Order: sequence, then C-alpha cells, then structure tokens
Amino acid sequence: MICGLVSCSSNGGFAPVSDRYNPAERTPPYYIVSAGDTLFSIAWRYGFELKGLATANDIASPYTIYPGQAILLQESSQAPVKQRAQAKAPAAPAPRTAPAVAQKPSIAVQKNVSLRTNERWRWPVNGRVVRPFVATGQAHKGIDIKGKMGEPVHASRSGVVVYAGSGLVGYGNLLILKHSDRYLSAYGHNRRLTVKEGDKVKVGQVIAELGDSGTDSVKLHFEVRVEGKPVDPLKLLPRR
Repeated sequence: MICGLVSCSSNGGFAPVSDRYNPAERTPPYYIVSAGDTLFSIAWRYGFELKGLATANDIASPYTIYPGQAILLQESSQAPVKQRAQAKAPAAPAPRTAPAVAQKPSIAVQKNVSLRTNERWRWPVNGRVVRPFVATGQAHKGIDIKGKMGEPVHASRSGVVVYAGSGLVGYGNLLILKHSDRYLSAYGHNRRLTVKEGDKVKVGQVIAELGDSGTDSVKLHFEVRVEGKPVDPLKLLPRR
C-alpha cells in the first residue's frame, strides 16, 4: 500500500490529513523578520493592532521592515526608547544589502481606506459553516465555510489588499483586506489569488478562487479582526 498525501491507519484504511491551522501559537518576546514578511502579516499572526505594534518598534508608515530585523511583539501608544528596545531584542544582522520588505500600498492609499457607513458585510462564499468561531480554549479565530474547488471568493467589504501570500502557516494562500483603521478581514485556503497587495477592491468583487491550501478539505477560512483582535464574523454577516 502506498501512503502519499493521505496517511494510512493500522487497519488498512485511510485516516484524514489533519487541519494544520494552529491559531493558539504562543507569542514569543520578539520575532526575526524573514523575506516575504510584512508588518501587517506579523501583526495578524500574533493578534496585534498594526499601529500599536509599529509604535512599539518605532516604525513609521509605510511600515518598511528588513530581513533579520528583530520586531518586539508588543503594542504601545508611545514609541519606546531605542536603547531599551535594542536591549530586549537579540543581536540581528545589519541589513546593509538586504532588500526592504515594505508594505506595497502607498501611504496615500493606506490613509484613504474608508468604508461607507451604510455598506454592509456580505458572505464571501455561499456554503454552510462547518466550523464556528471559538474565542477560548482551543481557539478558532474565524469560521470555516464549505465550498467547491475553484468557486469564486468575494470581498466581504470594500478595502485594500494589505497581504497576499502563503507565508502564514496554516492559512494556505491567504488574503488580508484592510477596510478601515479598525477593521481587517482575511480569506484563507484559496487555490488562487486574483488580486495583489495594494489593490483596492469593492464589496462583492471576486478576489480569489476557493481551494484547500494549508488544510484538509475545500473550504474558506474567514476571519474579521477589530483593532487586531478576532471577533465572530457571524455577528457581522447577514443572517440567511
């Protein structure tokens, strides 16, 4: 018997591949930037509000970071003393020739992202919810919505793409949209992304194709965060 993409059980049957999504990752005191990282993706991964994380690290908009840079994983409303931050962070290689890892949206785009107050959230896909939001214990920071391979994924609200990639473990091909200074939404496990970082999108616009990247079945992992903190999307989406 050949055991490839699925694992074999002792009785000769097949055991399903487990979902690799792990939202309960323990937050370390600092994070060393790798190629492809953005401050948005780091803030999302550890549940921080972007501006608070940027302020704690004395990083100004457009939030340019470098491979090898140490990011203190904390939020602050006031910039820390640089010497104090350096004392807490480990020695990191000087980014003399390393390329900048910058947020692709321009400063003007970031500041002008806004939502009409009458614009409502909409379902990104039409399938049934197969896993709900769980706030405590074995936390699940969003909802999983069943769908068909290649089905279009729609923007749940208008905004700007601030992350498009597969660098966050457990999310597969992921999009993060910024809707305002308070609201972000994320769309994970896509087969293909049809927009890129910096693109402005309208509510209902097709932004990806549904898939099973980073998981064990075809579904969309959908999250909403308010000031960096996850909330239950079902409290925002219309009932159906």
